[in-house]
This record gives sequence, structure tokens and C-alpha cells, in this order.
Amino acid sequence: MKRIITALLLVLGFANTAFAQLPEPGFIINGNTAIVITDPQIDFLSPNGVTWGVVGKSVTDNNTVANLETVFKLAEQKNMPVFVSPHYYYPHDHQWQFEGVLETLMHNINMFERKDPLSLEGFDKSGADFMPQYKKYIANAVVTSPHKVYGPDTNDLVLQLRKRGVDKVILAGMSANLCVESHMRELLEQGFEVAIVSDATAAAILPGMNAYDAAMVNFKMMASKVMTTAELATEMNK
Repeated sequence: MKRIITALLLVLGFANTAFAQLPEPGFIINGNTAIVITDPQIDFLSPNGVTWGVVGKSVTDNNTVANLETVFKLAEQKNMPVFVSPHYYYPHDHQWQFEGVLETLMHNINMFERKDPLSLEGFDKSGADFMPQYKKYIANAVVTSPHKVYGPDTNDLVLQLRKRGVDKVILAGMSANLCVESHMRELLEQGFEVAIVSDATAAAILPGMNAYDAAMVNFKMMASKVMTTAELATEMNK
């Protein structure tokens, strides 16, 4: 019995050491790399947005708004393609017969609300609109069809990436534990190599729940690389 216990302790000790020193696969930026930004929209990133009360601290602490603008600028400077995966809800989306917790909340607070998929009436400066400082960059980006829950499974992001020969993605945007993480997971399953820009995202902070910290754990366990905006700039300027 003593030998068994000793062996178990040795195994557990090895396991703890292994997880404390997770491998770092790295991420090499090349001509097949693109930047993907999820939900760079007013409802997430502006004090005027409907979620600011829960995401504002994380957005402010991470300097997310400015860092996302830097990511857009870096892409422009290096002629790297940018894909924006937005989140919109139209009147027909309110006819869903069941929803998850945050789907229900988003519909209740009219988050990302648009009046009509065929019209931009009321879109300008609404919560569904893009942050104004990003628009000059988004004008040259690929804006995909909207995702409806969290991931790109229901839009054309993967198709657009494949058609451009992209197999490596630098991922940023809102919000970390929901749309960013869901995009990361689906892109990984689709065979893309993914890096995360950790301070070009943010998430809700609620009593007993720090969604940003939760996302960072999964990013570090799943992505090829997690880096700051400054580290991304260094990598892109090599």
C-alpha cells in the first residue's frame, strides 16, 4: 500500500509540474495570416452601449478600445486582411421559441438591434453600429454575415477565410468568454491556427463571475499563442 501511495504521489506531482509548464507552440505570422475581429460595436465598447454597466470595467482596465484600434492600424500598415464578424438581431430573431441565458438577456435589452436586414434605417450610431474610430478600417475589411449566438458556425466567416487562402488567424474583439472564445473554438475545429490578443478584448464582471479571467484560462490552454497588443506589434514588425 505504501508503494502504491508513493507511486500515486509521484504521478500527481509529475502531472502538476506538466500543467504548470504548458508548452508554447508559438505563432508565426506569414502571408496566410488574417486578423478576425468580433463585435467591435457600440453596445459592447462604448459607455452608451447597453452592456457598459457589466463590461465597462474590463474594457477600461484592458484599454480595449484603443488596443483594437491599434490592431486595425497594424493590419492596414502591413496589408494584412481583416475580417469582422458582427452580431445583429432583426425582428424575426425575436420569434425564437427558446434561448439560452444571455440570448434571453440580449433580446430583452435590445442588444445589437436592427430594424430590418435589408435596411440601414436607424443603424447609424445605434448600439449595433461599429465604433466610429474603427469605421475607416472596416471600410476595407471583409464584413461577414452576422453570427447569431456566439460562434461563426452560423455565418460565412470560415468560407470567407478559406476563399482568401487564410489558415492562420489573429483573433480579438468582444466579448472574451462568449463570441471571441466561441470563434476560437470553431476556428480550431476547422483546422485554423489561432492566436489571441489578450488586451484587445474584455468581458463582463459580475458578482462571483469574472468572465475575462475565465476566458484567459481557456485561451492559454487552447490557442497557439496569447499575446498583448504590444507583443503583436513586435511580431508584425519583425
